[in-house]
Amino acid sequence: MGEEKIAIIGGTGDLGFGLALRWAHAGVPVLVGSRDQNKAREAAQRISDTVMKFAPSDAAHISVSGLGNAEAAAQASLLVLAVPISAQVDILKSIRGSLRNSVLVDATVPLAAALGGKPTRLLKLWQGSAAAQTRELVPATIPVLSAFHNVSAMVLQDLAATPDCDVLVCGDDESAKQILFRFVRLIPGLRPLDAGPLEMSSIVEGLTPLLISVNRRYRVHHSGIRITGLEGKT
Repeated sequence: MGEEKIAIIGGTGDLGFGLALRWAHAGVPVLVGSRDQNKAREAAQRISDTVMKFAPSDAAHISVSGLGNAEAAAQASLLVLAVPISAQVDILKSIRGSLRNSVLVDATVPLAAALGGKPTRLLKLWQGSAAAQTRELVPATIPVLSAFHNVSAMVLQDLAATPDCDVLVCGDDESAKQILFRFVRLIPGLRPLDAGPLEMSSIVEGLTPLLISVNRRYRVHHSGIRITGLEGKT
């Protein structure tokens, strides 16, 4: 991966922390971004400690830093936005001036729970999806993808567990998708799939409350999505 760095905006949250942990374990330089730099540094330290405890021999390959959101965004070649829908717009406005040549991956799901509603209900956005809202708020030169909506954060945070989930990637930039695919494949158990243009993100985002409902009914925390019939195609 050379000098490529991944920044996780919202890296102190459940999904962001899990992704940062997995990529740090894979040897990728990770920047944990937060509006509170102290929280970002604490999360980065926890990630380093967790990886070193799980795999002491990998200690020399761990590179995790905690930064403010704008500073993390400015250094990243791949930027993952993993924040609640209630914070999405403000955070994007605060970092868009720092975006350089990165690929931006939006993992935001417009769950009503972010505004005090039910976690199994989606908010209706004028743009049609959280990813489309991101597309409107960042420079046109920045490729925007959506992904990671349906991956269990709890499984990602347990390095002894192997995820069993496809990562459905939506976007209009094919080269950006291939960059993201390389990073997804660094996490054992995850398979990246091209789910079509960015407009398909409204459907993919809608699978998250469905999985929350399944988790509740079956009293689990790790249900995911697998697409069948693709043997030999990925």
